[in-house]
Amino acid sequence: MFLQKLTNWYFTKRALPYWCVLVMDCLILAFSILAVYGIAHGARDLAAHAQGLAITIPVYLVFFGVFFRVFHTYQGVLRYSSFTDLWHLAAANFGAATLIFVCRWLFHIDRWLVTIRYREVLVAVLLATLLMWALRIIIKTLYDGSFSGKGSQRTFIYGVKQGGVSIAKSITTQKPTQYNLCGFISDDPTTAHYYIMGRRVYANDDKLIYRMKKLNVNTLIVSPLKSEAFRNNPVMVDTLINAGIHILMMPPEKEWDGHSELTPSQFVNVNVESLLPRDKIEVDMQSIGALLHDKVILITGAAGSIGSEIVRQVAIYSPKQLILIDQAETPMHDLRLDLAKRFPALQALTVVTSITNQGHMEELFRDNCPDYVFHAAAYKHVPMMEDNPCEAVQNNCYGTRVVADLAVKYGVKKFVMISTDKAVNPTNVMGCSKRICEIYVQSLGEKLRQEYYASLIEQGEGATVEAVNAVLDDPASTPEAIHSALDRLSALRPFPTQFITTRFGNVLGSNGSVIPLFRQQIAAGGPVTVTHPDIVRFFMLIPEACKLVLEAGTMGRGSEIFVFDMGQPVRIADLAKRMIKLSGAKNIEIEYTGLRDGEKLYEEVLSDAEETIPTHHPKIRIAKVRKYDYADALRNEEELQAIASTFDDMATVSKMKEIVPEYKSQQSKYSALD
Repeated sequence: MFLQKLTNWYFTKRALPYWCVLVMDCLILAFSILAVYGIAHGARDLAAHAQGLAITIPVYLVFFGVFFRVFHTYQGVLRYSSFTDLWHLAAANFGAATLIFVCRWLFHIDRWLVTIRYREVLVAVLLATLLMWALRIIIKTLYDGSFSGKGSQRTFIYGVKQGGVSIAKSITTQKPTQYNLCGFISDDPTTAHYYIMGRRVYANDDKLIYRMKKLNVNTLIVSPLKSEAFRNNPVMVDTLINAGIHILMMPPEKEWDGHSELTPSQFVNVNVESLLPRDKIEVDMQSIGALLHDKVILITGAAGSIGSEIVRQVAIYSPKQLILIDQAETPMHDLRLDLAKRFPALQALTVVTSITNQGHMEELFRDNCPDYVFHAAAYKHVPMMEDNPCEAVQNNCYGTRVVADLAVKYGVKKFVMISTDKAVNPTNVMGCSKRICEIYVQSLGEKLRQEYYASLIEQGEGATVEAVNAVLDDPASTPEAIHSALDRLSALRPFPTQFITTRFGNVLGSNGSVIPLFRQQIAAGGPVTVTHPDIVRFFMLIPEACKLVLEAGTMGRGSEIFVFDMGQPVRIADLAKRMIKLSGAKNIEIEYTGLRDGEKLYEEVLSDAEETIPTHHPKIRIAKVRKYDYADALRNEEELQAIASTFDDMATVSKMKEIVPEYKSQQSKYSALD
């Protein structure tokens, strides 16, 4: 009872005063010297020299006091003592002993003091050091024991290497204690039963939940080095979630550099985005930034989910100017304020207009002469476009043609179009409209390239064209090799606009996507609506998708359709169940509503008839698609545009099916046209 009152009194204070710590250390030194002298010389000799020792010990303490001051040993807070503090204490003690030996040898101070043999001084210093260490360790242990159980979460750490140890050090030194570390989890069975920082390492096996429940562990912190392994182990994820284990991870948009200290504040409650299986995507953003630096860059759809992220990633590399185009006024205003705050020196022209406004678009190209165009503007919601096919054609198809033609007219270096996996074997109006966009820009780019090569061959540069083409046609060529080859041609004659298409699936958290909808439904008490129990989709983080867009845009030689490795498909029903579990909500039902118009169970990144060839980037491949003659593509576009301007939905969709024969409607009134 007395000890508990004493510890509570001490631990409620900020710290013991400096002089108290100094007095305790001096008393320990005095006791150690007396004890060693008494043992070495006997009690009778100790009593006979008591008066002399009463003078000798204070003199010695002066030497120790000097080194205590040098190493600040008494200025630390004992309950926060660390290994460094203990090392400083030992250095101070043995430094003082060394100074005493030097003074005894040089100045013969033993003439006025009781002679204590050198080895006795060393033993006394060693004993005093051990006692001082013990005092600090006991106080720290009492403090940790007094506060570790008050409101702290009993925790395991997944990962035993650098990341896991860094987290462990941080949470064990955190005051007040938020997490009570109870052990580590390792995928390597050979490390099981080892101990790290006094905590046991447990194997990641089918007994994991049993062990956690037995130890009353309710929280798991995932090391950044194990995030990818954790995401790609759905059995482990679902087991933990179903057991009610609280999971903490570093947010997916943040990355650990592998060196800086990890703190609990960097970890957040896991959300479904963090748990979707995917591999880490590595992109050489510095090389991309070198190409974009000091360039004029035009981005359509700049206020959308993909467009705004491209804006933010490009802005980091100090382009000469950004021309940002979108017809959504409020999101554009928000983007404008964000850029002004984060990149105050950036020249950014924010334009509220439609890409179908040819006159305004031409003025923007003529006045600003962009070097690169990233075309992200599109109507993308499948059910909306099923009801509005003429608007899908006007905006997606005609708008793309306007921007692409102006890019050629005003000498844009590269035009990068954002497409979708719904353009593959399309089953809806939106997907078909994007496939028509792909056809147009790819055929336009191929026409320009062939005309360019023909003109060089006429100039007698056939050998150069053949050598450069060998590099450009090699899918394994690096962006540096491609740029070098293009520079070689450009030295003869400026290379025409290169058209690049990037095709990928759903991005997490985009406007109108399923995850925000599920969150709203869960918050409202349900039900969570899923169209079909077997429907699956590919998902990717918005920043990762945009990095791949930039990488594909810089590696492309022109006229390619790049497809991204989207990882493993996710069943939407499983996604909904996981979100309900993570929310902690009870009695939330899942309601299956049936496939919507134009919706299909499985999205594809490539059609059955297509093949892909690899590039130097493992996540980016080139689709080998059917090529169209530009004259045919242009004629089809013009005819489609003319029909769409009549707002005859059935006639418009009929023409779309003629252009894209693989377009077969599903769950739609347009199925009658198939």
